[in-house]
Formats: sequence, C-alpha cells, structure tokens
Amino acid sequence: MRQTCLVLLCAGSLLLVGLPAWALEFTADQVTKIDGRTHKANIYYRDTMWRIEHQSMGPVNVSIVRKDKQVVWLLLSRMKHFKTMPYSPEQDLRVSEKLDGEVSRQEIGTEVREGHPTILYEVTTKQGEHVEAYYQWIATDIHFPMKLARKDGSWIVEYQHVKLRSVSDYLFNLPVNFQPLEDFDKQETPGQAGPGM
Repeated sequence: MRQTCLVLLCAGSLLLVGLPAWALEFTADQVTKIDGRTHKANIYYRDTMWRIEHQSMGPVNVSIVRKDKQVVWLLLSRMKHFKTMPYSPEQDLRVSEKLDGEVSRQEIGTEVREGHPTILYEVTTKQGEHVEAYYQWIATDIHFPMKLARKDGSWIVEYQHVKLRSVSDYLFNLPVNFQPLEDFDKQETPGQAGPGM
C-alpha cells in the first residue's frame, strides 16, 4: 500500500512539471485614493484580462481590459453602448509581488490585513531617470499585494475581500446587446451636410 501511494505521488509530481505556471485569478474590492479622493470598484481578474465595476457615479460604470486583444472596452450600461480604446501598460493592475522597475526592497515589519498575515516592504522603483518609493503589504498566505502606497501618500491602492478563484469568461466579453458608441454618434447626425455647408 505504501509503495502504491509513493508511485502515485511520484507520477503526479511528474505530470505537474509539464504544466504552465499557476495563473492568477481572483475577485476583490479595490479602494484607490489619489490626492485625497477615494474611488471604489469591484475587480474580476485573470492574467491577461480584467473587469473593473466602478462604484462612482459617471457615464462609464464598467471597464473591461483585454491585454490579450490589446483593447479596453468602456461600457455605458444605461445607454447599452460601449467605447473601444487601445490598451496601454499604464492600465495594468499592480497585483504582482514584484513591481515594474524595482531596484530595491527592504522588509519593514509585519501586519495582519483583512485576516491575512502580511510583510510590509519599502520598495524603490526606477523608470528611466524617475525614481519612486512605495510601501507594499504582501500577504504571505496567498502571495498577493494587499496594499500599495506611494511613500509620500499621494496614491494608495488597497484590495479587500480578496478571493483566489476561477473567474467566468463571460465577465471579460462584451454584452451581446451593446452597440459601439461610434454607431450611436452616426445615428445622431443622419442628415450630415457636406463640407462647407
């Protein structure tokens, strides 16, 4: 019996070697503070795509980022329209343990956030000549950045109610009954006059 278990364990380990690295999938509440203003959103995330359901008032209440297609869809739900924008790396959510352009990391202490044990780091990044210092709280049990703040306090993003779980494909696709905003613009001016009129 013991030999059978050992053989099965070894065979299972060999199968795992050929699999791709674990993909990050999660849902969470995101609280962002920029220059004293707070924005809240619900996040649905899978490595190359994410959905942001904005809690603030405004025409756009959902953004779908499709890094794999290099597009961002802004949904205007009340009008059942969407606007397509090009993807930009600035739209990436900072949900990896290592920051882009990281040049140094120093452990400061530990803290419990949202029930997760975290290590607080001071992290320095460099993009060209621009150097920025951050505080980052990494949850050691789920290997997830629970909070990231610029050292000067001007920008903070915090994740609450983080659940590592698979996220449905339909959240990252356009709703079938939504029309491109460009079509709506064309309908508004059907009898458009020619140049100079």
